[in-house]
Amino acid sequence: MTERTKISSILNDSPSVELLRLRNRELVFDFFLTTFNKDRNSISFENILLLLSDFLSHHNISLEETESNTIDTFEIKAKNTIREWTNKGFLTNYKNENGDIFYELSPHTNKTINWIYSLEKKEFVGADSKFRDIFNKLKELVEFTNEDIEKRIEILEDKKLSIEQEIQQLKIGENIKVFETHEIIPKFQQLTFSAKELLSDFKEVEDNFKNITKDIYQKHTDENVTKSDILTFTFNALDDLKESYQGKSFYAFWRFLMDRNLQEEWSVLTDELYQTLAEKNIQVNDTFLKGMKNYLHTSGNKVYQANDKMAEKLSRIIRENDNSEKKLAKKVIQEIKNYLTEISRYKTRPDLSIEVEVINKISIPFDKRLTFEPKEEVTYNDKPKLAENDISQSNQLSKIFKENVIDKNLLRNRIKEMLKSKSQTTLNEVIEHNGGIEKGLPELFGYFGIVKDFTHSFNPEKQQEIIFDKVNNKSIKVPEIILIK
Repeated sequence: MTERTKISSILNDSPSVELLRLRNRELVFDFFLTTFNKDRNSISFENILLLLSDFLSHHNISLEETESNTIDTFEIKAKNTIREWTNKGFLTNYKNENGDIFYELSPHTNKTINWIYSLEKKEFVGADSKFRDIFNKLKELVEFTNEDIEKRIEILEDKKLSIEQEIQQLKIGENIKVFETHEIIPKFQQLTFSAKELLSDFKEVEDNFKNITKDIYQKHTDENVTKSDILTFTFNALDDLKESYQGKSFYAFWRFLMDRNLQEEWSVLTDELYQTLAEKNIQVNDTFLKGMKNYLHTSGNKVYQANDKMAEKLSRIIRENDNSEKKLAKKVIQEIKNYLTEISRYKTRPDLSIEVEVINKISIPFDKRLTFEPKEEVTYNDKPKLAENDISQSNQLSKIFKENVIDKNLLRNRIKEMLKSKSQTTLNEVIEHNGGIEKGLPELFGYFGIVKDFTHSFNPEKQQEIIFDKVNNKSIKVPEIILIK
């Protein structure tokens, strides 16, 4: 593909370019930046519909590119606009564990916004700072692409000599080299811009998993494609993704990001940076770096959720019983799927309906019959014999009235107290800090139940043993559960 063909393809097919072509693009960007910010990167369908309806009503406009001949309410206009933005790739949506639909900005939109900000005319360019950065990266690239051992040793000896000279200069009281304000600002801006680009990379990997899942659905609708074909396609697609530069980079970076020592160091470094900027009276309005760790963690989890959804679909395909007697119904469903797959390629919403030919009689066996017959009375002749045991001595009764209620609010407060002094902790640390498990398995499962209320992750490679019965020395092994502030 020639460079001219590439540029032509991007101009004609890229959602980013189409976003910039919108006639009301300033208002569209205004809504995106107001709705999706550092405190909220996803929003439910009900909330975005309400916000967009109010936005359209306030400006008394329609943001739809396809004009409608009917006079619609602002709510209908908002619903149509959301569907149009999703079809064009400006927004993406997903379902949470409860089946609710949530929307977020697509990677194309995020990249477009970052690119627009990069066009802003800076107060100064900082050419010397940029050149030093380029020069250092050039040296690093030359160093780590050279396989000559003698040359590598020579480079390291030069570094060692330079470091020793700097140490000696500090010991004799020479001035410490620090960045000037004109060097700090462009470096900080470039650092923040690179961090935001990194989030877009995470989103692209998530979309890759979603596209593989979509392809699996489409292949499953083809009755000529076997389970073996679907599995072969999936594993090949996953191998291609993991072997791609993007896939290798993501998985390597995710393992790096999950390092607890790195996370602690990141928190310390960002706090020191913003404190230094404040001491030097350098005004910084962008605090993205402070929350970047949580943003990356959230985005990375979405990648794994997309992967889990794909695995769940594969599992259902494998468990299917092709020898069932419902082949006719299956064929009809396949035809419907084929039709829906075909129309999904277009941006128009089809007018679908189902016509029921026969109204079946619904029979509920356990429903009470309507009758005028009197109810037959039952007469009991045998008198129940009183039990000899005292009910107050019953072991089962004592268990029922035993005060062993698990206070989940108490457990939540324990985790919150730990996270006040630490940026992250583990569930096992919280339990041990509060004297261990006192009420057995119910208390431990109570902890498991409230983990979802906090930002958390699982480390399956590290198992932790939690004692829930000290008297009988009973314990359970679970993957390490990391709780993050």
